[in-house]
Amino acid sequence: MKTEPSIYSEADGWVKKSDNNLGSLARLVFVFGNKDLLKKQEHIDFVASAYPVAQIVGCSTAGEIYQEEVFNHHIVCTAVWFENTPVEIAEEHIHTMEDSYAVGEKLAEKLDKEHLVHIMILSEGLNINGSELTKGLNSRLKDRIPVTGGLAGDQANFAETLIVHNHAGERNLVIAIGFYGTHLQVGYGSMGGWDSFGVDREVTRSKGNILYELDGHPALELYKRYLGDHAANLPASALLFPLSLRLKSSETALVRTVLSVNEADGSMVFAGDIPQGENVRLMKANFDRLIDGANGAAEMAGISLRNSDPDLAILISCVGRKLVLKQRVEEELEIIRDVIGNRAAMTGFYSYGEICPIKPFEQHCELHNQTMTITLFKEV
Repeated sequence: MKTEPSIYSEADGWVKKSDNNLGSLARLVFVFGNKDLLKKQEHIDFVASAYPVAQIVGCSTAGEIYQEEVFNHHIVCTAVWFENTPVEIAEEHIHTMEDSYAVGEKLAEKLDKEHLVHIMILSEGLNINGSELTKGLNSRLKDRIPVTGGLAGDQANFAETLIVHNHAGERNLVIAIGFYGTHLQVGYGSMGGWDSFGVDREVTRSKGNILYELDGHPALELYKRYLGDHAANLPASALLFPLSLRLKSSETALVRTVLSVNEADGSMVFAGDIPQGENVRLMKANFDRLIDGANGAAEMAGISLRNSDPDLAILISCVGRKLVLKQRVEEELEIIRDVIGNRAAMTGFYSYGEICPIKPFEQHCELHNQTMTITLFKEV
C-alpha cells in the first residue's frame, strides 16, 4: 500500500505533500473538506484528473486532519494504492431519518460478498439516525464483518452536511466502502474521555433518537437548566454537554450528542437512539481525559491490528472534542502518532458521530459521539 496526500486552500491552491506519483495506480481517494469547497465540481474534477481510475469518496467536516495538523476551510486529499486489495463502493440516498435502518441494511447487502474483510461508512450527518444505521448494518452482516466510519460535519453550524462520491458534495447520501481479500489487515479503536455528573435521569418519553421527557419533565427544559448561560447557544453548546446513555443490557455506556432542538414541544434530536426506560446522565469535558481517550483509541486500534505498523490511519473525532480542546486540539493527534509510529499516513475529519465496535476484535458496530475513532490499514 502507498499513499499520496495533497491539500487545497483558497490561498495556495492544490499542494501535493509527497512525490509517490500514484496517478493511474490509485484506486481510492479520500477527500475531507469544507462544505462550501466540496460543493464545487471543479475540485472533484481536479482530483479525478490526477487519479483517473480512482473512486473518490469523502465528506464535509467540522475540521480536516492531515498528519498531526488540523485545518479548517481546506480539502485534505489522500490517494491510496492497494497492491492486492479490491475495493467496492455502495451508495444509498436517505429521505427521512426513518429510512436509517433500511439504508444500513441495503448498503451491507450490496457489499456482502466473498472475501469482504471491512466496511467503512461515510454518512449524511444531520438527516440520519446513526444508531439505526448501525443496527441495519449489523442485521445483515451478523457480526461477521467490522464496520467503522462516521457522520459528516459542518463545523458547529448544524446546517448542512455533504457526501462525495465521484461528484461534488451531495446531501442525504450514505456511502459504504468495502475492502476485500486476504492481504489487508484492519485495526480499529474508539474512546471518549468525558466525565459524567449529576444524577441519573430516566428517559420517560422518547421515540427513536428524539427525546421528549426525562423524569416526566420536558427534556429541553431540564437540559437548559443545567446549561445555564450556555443554553442561549443551542444546539452548538450541547456539544460541550453530551449525554451518557447507560443501557441496562450492557455494561458499557454510549455517548449521545444533540443535533437539534424543538422549542415548540421541548424535544431534542440526538445523533442516535435514546431508548425509553433507560437512564442518562449529563457529561462535561475533562481536558486530560480527552487526550487520554485519544491515546486509548490508538492503543485499541493497535491491539486489533496485532501491533503491526500501519500504512494508513483514518481518524474520525467528534466536533465536540475540537471545541473543548481549542488551540490544543492537535495534542490528540500527536499522542496518536506517538502510539502508531511514524510510518502511517494520517488523515480524517471532525464529525457529528463516529461508528466503530466497542472493543478490539469485536465485529458489532455501534454509533458513538464525542469519541476519537481510529481505523488502521496495513497490506501484507
